[in-house]
Formats: sequence, C-alpha cells, structure tokens
Amino acid sequence: MKNGLGLGGAYDATIGRIKAQEGDRARLGMAVLMWISHSERPLNVDQICQALAVEIGSTDINLNNVPSIGTVLSCCQGLVTVDTGSSTIRLIHFTLKEYLSGRAGLFDRAHAIIAETCLTYLNFRAIKDLSASPFGDRHSTPFLGYSSLYWGAHMRVGLSDHAKCLALELLDQYDNHISARLLWKSAAERCFSSLEPFSALHSISYFGIAEVAIDLIGTKGWDVNQRDSAGLTPLMWATRHGREEAVKLFLRQKNIQPNIRDTQYGRTALSWAAGSGHEGVVRLLLGLVANPGGIGGRWGKTPRLMKSLRGRRYVNPNRPDISGQTPLSWAACCGHDGVVGLLLAQDDVTPDKADKRGQTPLWWAAWNGHAGVVKLLLERGDVSPDTPDNYGWAPLSWAAKNGHDRVVKLLLDRTDITPDWLDNYGWAPLSWAAKNGHDGVVKLLLAHEEVSPDRPDIDDRTPLSWAANNGHDGVVKLLLEREDVIPDRPDHTGQTPLSWAARGGHPGVVKILLEREDVSPSSQDNDGLAPLSWASWNGHDGALKLLLGRAGVSPDRPGNDGRTPLSRAAGGGHDRAVKLLLEREDVYPDMPDNHGRTPLSWAAGNGSDRVVKLLLEQEDVIPDSPDDRGQTPLFPAAWRGRDGAVKLLLERGDVNPEWTDNRGQTPLFLATWHGHEGVVELLEARKAAGSS
Repeated sequence: MKNGLGLGGAYDATIGRIKAQEGDRARLGMAVLMWISHSERPLNVDQICQALAVEIGSTDINLNNVPSIGTVLSCCQGLVTVDTGSSTIRLIHFTLKEYLSGRAGLFDRAHAIIAETCLTYLNFRAIKDLSASPFGDRHSTPFLGYSSLYWGAHMRVGLSDHAKCLALELLDQYDNHISARLLWKSAAERCFSSLEPFSALHSISYFGIAEVAIDLIGTKGWDVNQRDSAGLTPLMWATRHGREEAVKLFLRQKNIQPNIRDTQYGRTALSWAAGSGHEGVVRLLLGLVANPGGIGGRWGKTPRLMKSLRGRRYVNPNRPDISGQTPLSWAACCGHDGVVGLLLAQDDVTPDKADKRGQTPLWWAAWNGHAGVVKLLLERGDVSPDTPDNYGWAPLSWAAKNGHDRVVKLLLDRTDITPDWLDNYGWAPLSWAAKNGHDGVVKLLLAHEEVSPDRPDIDDRTPLSWAANNGHDGVVKLLLEREDVIPDRPDHTGQTPLSWAARGGHPGVVKILLEREDVSPSSQDNDGLAPLSWASWNGHDGALKLLLGRAGVSPDRPGNDGRTPLSRAAGGGHDRAVKLLLEREDVYPDMPDNHGRTPLSWAAGNGSDRVVKLLLEQEDVIPDSPDDRGQTPLFPAAWRGRDGAVKLLLERGDVNPEWTDNRGQTPLFLATWHGHEGVVELLEARKAAGSS
C-alpha cells in the first residue's frame, strides 16, 4: 500500500467482521467487494444489486433475491459508499483497492465467477425474449449492458469449463440476441457505419477467447474468413485488439486468408495490428512472410505463384487501404516504434510509400511528433526527408507547425533537407512555427544557415508578421534579434507587424516593437488605418495606451473612409477606449466621416449606451448633427431599435425627434416600419410631451 500506512490492519479487522456476519450477509458483503474491485467499469446501485441476485446456472432471475442498497451497504461494514450524483457504488478509499488487489487469495476465481454470472444472466429466458433493438427500454434489466459488454473480458482472464459451456449456449443463438447488438454498438459503431451485430465467431475474436473459438470452428464449422457487416473477418477483430492466442489459432487454420481487406476501409489484419501497436500480433503475422527471392517481393502480383512455390500463405506488408496507407504508414502515424522497427526489418517493405494524399510514413510521424519513429525512418537510406504531400507540405513543415522540437532537430540534422521548403501556399516552416508560437522550433530554424528569417508568404506576410499577429512575444524577440529581419515590413494589405499586434490586442508585442527606432507607430495600411485605429476599433485598451503614449502618434488621424480612431471605438461600443481617446485634447469628438456620420451616430446606431453617454457629456458634440442622408444620431438608433440610446438622446433638449431626412422620413416612421415598439413608445411619449 502506498498512502495508507497502518490501514492494512484496519482493513483486515473489517474484512474479518464481514466474514463473521450471520446467514447470507457474509457472502453478500464479500461478493460486493469482489464485484467493485474486479469490475471493468464502475457499477451503479441497480446494476450491482441485480448482479448479486443472479444464481449461476439458473434459467431466470428470482427478483426476491435482489438485495436493497441498504442491505448491501450494511453487509460491507462501511467499506463501500454510493456517490449521490451518479448512483455509482465504490470503495471508500483508493487504499482499499490496493489492499484488496494485494490479497491474492481473498477472492478465489473472481473473474471466472463474474463471467459465469454475466453469461447466466444473458442466457435467462427473459433476456433471450428481449427485442434485439439496442435502443429499447432497459429499466427492468440494468445489468444487461455490463454483462453484454464485459463477459468476454472476465472470461479471458478467468476461463472455466462452466463459463465455456455458458458461452457456447449464448453464442448458439447470438445472431438474434440483444447482447450482440449492444456489443457491436459499443465496440464498432464509432468506426463502422453498419448497425448489423457481431456473429458469434467475431464476438469471440473481439474478446480473444481462443478456447471457445476452437469449438466454434471445429464443432460448429464456422468459416474463419467470414465477414461481418463492416467487412471485417474474425482475424481482423483479434488483430485490432491484440488477442495473440486467438490470432495464433486463426493462423493455424488451413483455409485462413490473412491478406484480405475489410470492405469499409480496405485495411488488412496487419494494418489493424500495426495501427493499434500490437507488436506480438505483428510478429505473428510477419511470420507468414517468406522471402520470395528472385521474384522481387511483388506480393500483389504473385501470391498464387508464391503459394505454389512455397506452400504457404503470404501477408503483404505493403498492402494499402482505400486511402493508400500501408501498415507501416499506420504504425508511423500512431507512434508505435516497435511495430515500425519490425516492419522496416522486412526486405519487402517500401518505407517511403506515399498514400493517396501524398503522405509518407515519415510525413505522418513528423506530423504527430513521433521522434522515435522519425529516427528509425531517417536511418534508412531509401527514405526522403523532403517528400511533400499533395498540398506541398513536407515533413519539416508539419513538425514546425505543430511544435515538435525533437522531430525538427532530427530533420534539420540531415544534409539532404530543405529547411526553407515552401508549401503550395508559399509558407516556409519558420512561418508556421512563428505563427503558432513555437519558440523552440523557431530557435532551431533560425540557427540553420539556409533559413531566411524574413521570407514572406504569398500574402507578403513574414514570420514576424504572423508572430506579432498572434501575440507570441518570445518568437517576436527571437526574430528581432536578427539583423536581416525588417521589423516594419508591410504585407499585401499594407499592414505592418505593429498593425497586426495592435489589431490583435497584444500589448507585449506592441511594447517590444515600439521600443524599436526603425518601427513607425503611425504607418497606414492600404485602407489608411494606422495601428492606433486598429487598437481602437477592436477595443484593445492595453495596446491603445501604449500607442497613445508614443510621441508622434496622431490620435485623430482618419482612415480612407474618414473615420477616426474615436469613431471606430464608438461604433464598436468600446467605452474604455472611447474614454482614453476623449482624455486627449487633440481628439475632436464630433469629427464626421466621409458620409457625415459622427462618433455619436455610430455609437447610437450600434446601441452602445455607455459610449453615447460619454459623448453627450462632451461640450463640442452636436447631438442633432445630420449626416449626408440628412439623418441625425437619433435615426440609426430608432430604426435599429436601440431603446437605451434613443432614451439618452431624447433626454437632451437640443435633439429634434421630428427631424426629417432627405427622403422625408422621421425617426418615428423608421421605428414603426421596423417594428421596434419600445422606441415607438419613447418617441410618441416625447411627441405628446412636446405638444402639451
């Protein structure tokens, strides 16, 4: 025991009290502890109570045997409790689990008893008569789900002759049994589209109980190559789940076809085993491969010839699935170093075979950051470290993008690598690493003499631009340490790294860039927007403060559309940004844009009540100033239903609610037309007050 010094003696004493109980209470208490400590998943109250009522070998449940939860808890002498939220019954402390696990003789044949209980339950007449639909009402059979999904798991650990007989009884009627569909729904529904259930042999293969599979094949005459509704054979289910004994059994069958593919994904048994990382199963399957010598190892073209020459069946280690992925590709993708090593040891494996998307095993390993697999593949002379996929992404591109430092280092150590590889979108590995903030990868790439630190992509955006955009202070510092990086370089929209940092609201990056003498804080992009406009528009107070504190920054410079930073902050409803700007004496609070709309008009139209209030407090703001269409701030507030803004404007004596625009429309007409009843009531009330 790890964290329960002295608890062992207390648990010994409590177990002694449980065993000393009179009548059936001792058996019941120990049975509860056995179930909780050996179950494959936590059981709720109803499930364990029904399990405890099953008499192994009986033909139906006796409901009189179902104990109450109160009886269950009292029989366990305080060692178990019930979680109120989930109704799950559990041990009182993790140290009790350790204690029970360390007492080998405490529960004799625990897994065998649980398996026999589950199988007895599934063979009950009442269960057999249930509809095969997995979606029916199961309130009266709470133990059905657990027994259907886990009888085989317990039987595999604790096989008994009685359990074997009970399993054969169940499997004899398995096709129409509810448990077959429940198992399929749990084991296969997420991977396979079919709703048809397991066959008996497929089920046994899934659980890996070779002793029962022998009977099904021998006495029942089951076809070992039979496909289920997803096109998988029993061998495939056994290989997927690493059931070595079952795999051995199937491979001993004379008519086994180990190289066939499933009908949904086109994967072979070897592909499933390799992708799942089951080295023992892979060894078994590769033991079938014989070197065809002078034939050249072209398995797909010569299996019949090889069989006639060698008298054996062959597993093609290169056979791709429908997406073109080979077993090696799957093992590399999932990071199974041992399986990769086994496959690379085969003379007939093509280690650089690309799938239909152009992705090689190395590409998959680099993408997922499996450095061990990458190392194994790069040790081969016939693996190219630069092979791109159909989108132009090389292994280094993905390793850099995903921040896999160790993989990047392994690739950069190669003399035949292109460290500045450009994908189809003009992105180099450094751009990907900078954009995603992978400082370690950026350091590795910048240390390589063939990497250009300021290379732009097809949008003229440099690594610095992307790092600034996403607020990666560390990467920005690393790039600015380079003399060959232009810190103020604009992209195709005219936005500089400082613009992107201000736009994204990254004060740390803004501060770093503003400390540079070669960065212009007022540079305008193609729309005439300076960094201050972007910070104001998006309400980034931290960046805004830094920019306003920089000498030479004009806080009132409009963009090409005539809107000032204050106009954009007001339109976005950013009251703190508005307040910061209004504190400046060189900001005109009533500056109209190219269409005559003032900051107040934008704030009123967007329903920014706090901003409206701040602007109305300014002496030089005209609350009734019309734009080019003749509409005052009250108009956009009325037709967009901004009750709060309308109320604030109407409280002013210098706002005319009956003003008509260039088309002769009034605020009341627009509010009525658009169905804003609250605004209509406010305007009519003001009109009535004025007439009185």
